[in-house]
Amino acid sequence: MGDQKVKRSEDKGKDISPVRKIPPPDDESTVSLLRELVNHLRKNRTQLREEWARRITAAKLLGAMTSEEMFAEATSVYDNYVEVLETGAVEALQAYARDLSERIIPRGVETDEVVGIVLLLRDVLARSLFAKYQTDFQLLNRILDAYEPAANRIANTVAVGFVQERERIIRQQQEAIRELSTPVLQVRERLLILPIIGVIDSQRARQLTEQLLRGIRTNRAKVVVIDITGVAAMDATVANHLVQTVEASRLLGATVIVTGLSPEIAQTLVTIGVDLGKMNTVGDLQGGIEEAERLLGYKVTPFSEVSQQPI
Repeated sequence: MGDQKVKRSEDKGKDISPVRKIPPPDDESTVSLLRELVNHLRKNRTQLREEWARRITAAKLLGAMTSEEMFAEATSVYDNYVEVLETGAVEALQAYARDLSERIIPRGVETDEVVGIVLLLRDVLARSLFAKYQTDFQLLNRILDAYEPAANRIANTVAVGFVQERERIIRQQQEAIRELSTPVLQVRERLLILPIIGVIDSQRARQLTEQLLRGIRTNRAKVVVIDITGVAAMDATVANHLVQTVEASRLLGATVIVTGLSPEIAQTLVTIGVDLGKMNTVGDLQGGIEEAERLLGYKVTPFSEVSQQPI
């Protein structure tokens, strides 16, 4: 009968839907059983926590953490776990899970490790209950019936919270990488340069436009040089987006000079019907900067002439 109870616990643990609060027990008897369970877990806190820590080490989980860090986290998780069993409210556990995730995800801890340690705790506590009530299988079943739903929901909550935090961090990192890959640089007053390198997809093209328009407004730019020398190719959708970026910049009062057009990209622009006569293009970045300075009223002196002037 004990084996059947463990099997049922494993099956229920497969549900990973997010839960904000554990449903209250149906009757006073269940409340009493949970109270007795919580008292048992608190009374044996040191022993059960140490057994759990040993199991984590033996399973080679949380290897990115030191033994001291792992034991400290195990203590916090254990106390939160018992509190949820007592109160049914998982908000504190969710907050702790998010905080834990923030600290350990950058260190390389994977989702399966977090789920694994929570399931190990559930197993350690279940074994403790078997040992305590092994002479009374009827009471053991009642205890497990009270414990299993709460334990499974706790495991679900921690797992879902970790996955959500991991996804948030990944999105944040991707955003930071995109911003670094499309810097808007101010080279002199009213002049911005946007050097683009690598593959441009629709998402990056939208971000590029947002950054550029924000830069134009912030720096009160009059001329922008977009250099796409480092872009090997772009599809029609992205090419259209480039044209829209030029038009949007013009609406903000900035003239856009596009430099570094490859024959392939030029062909794409022609194919989609862009009138290249309306797009200010220059062969290379240096030429684009010189043209931008002329538009801004600066006198541009070729370097060869400067080198011939007497010192």
